[in-house]
Amino acid sequence: MLDENLIATLEQSLRQTRNAQNRLMARLREVEYESERLREEIDALENSAAQTESAIDSLLVTMRSSGRRLQTNAASTAPRTDLGSPVRESSPERREPIIRNSQYDDRRNSGSVSYFAPNRGVPVRTNNIEAISHRFSDRTITQACTLLLREAGKPLHVNELYNLLVSGGMQFKGNNPTISIAVSLNRNRRFRKVEPGTFDLIMRDASKVAS
Repeated sequence: MLDENLIATLEQSLRQTRNAQNRLMARLREVEYESERLREEIDALENSAAQTESAIDSLLVTMRSSGRRLQTNAASTAPRTDLGSPVRESSPERREPIIRNSQYDDRRNSGSVSYFAPNRGVPVRTNNIEAISHRFSDRTITQACTLLLREAGKPLHVNELYNLLVSGGMQFKGNNPTISIAVSLNRNRRFRKVEPGTFDLIMRDASKVAS
């Protein structure tokens, strides 16, 4: 009689254990389904954000190209003297980028930061750079680097990108800004690493057409 009562108790305990196990498995399936759905929503938002960033970058490139054409047309229609040379009107002195102890050419072109390393060794990161514009002050690292790589038409080292970003008004708060740049580009599917510390656009052909 004692054995029968013990068996009945154990059977009841087994049923309770199985029921609890089934409830947890059902809950686990619900959580996994919800997790998968959230991943899909996150991926969709990421794709939407990437498309928006690409559209913004294309518009900025188009606006800059239009500005260059307007400047060229204005220069060609400038009044000329009897000697046939354009009349130069007085204008405030243009401020050139101040770069000390660097191998970079500090010339500007149409108000954009366009100096690049003359050779393809490891470029020097310059610490004494003054901003010559504010074009990147309200941009993310990936947005600004997209524009710079399109303008350069070739891969750039993170040290080059850092110098260009700072000259364009971007401010870095951390102690290792080049690492921040490399991490941002590594995480973004728009960029690819071609050499150690050197990045390029994946859609290089498409960016050339857009520019």
